[in-house]
Amino acid sequence: MGMNYHYKFEKILDVKEREKDAALSTYQHALQAFEDTARELYALLKKKEDLEAYQAAKISTGLSVREIRHYQRFIADIEKSIHYYQQLVMKARNRMNWQQQKLQEKNIEVKKFEKIKDKDYSRFLEKLKLDEEKQTDEISTQTFFRHIRN
Repeated sequence: MGMNYHYKFEKILDVKEREKDAALSTYQHALQAFEDTARELYALLKKKEDLEAYQAAKISTGLSVREIRHYQRFIADIEKSIHYYQQLVMKARNRMNWQQQKLQEKNIEVKKFEKIKDKDYSRFLEKLKLDEEKQTDEISTQTFFRHIRN
């Protein structure tokens, strides 16, 4: 009995799956960007900390005013970079969270259509079984009547 199953929303499911894959890719890029930016910020904070520790150690051994000014300028520059990277990290985190939300929405859509497909396929199998039983009944009935006639 060559009844092939066809899901009427197959094309929509394909589109939803492609959208989900695209959303996953976009989210992964956003996550990577967030991690890279956060790493840069961490490196700058560490650099500032090390520089301040170095300056404090040098002050105890005696620093010239010129050297103190030089370190202060250097630390001020690092602080500007830190502020800039804090903004970048915040934006990157927001973008990542937004993309994660989009990905979750796409996942839910795909699952909805997969559930409909599962129910639809179960109905198809049920109908197939009923059709086969009906056919078997008809064959038994025909066999029975042929048997009676002979």
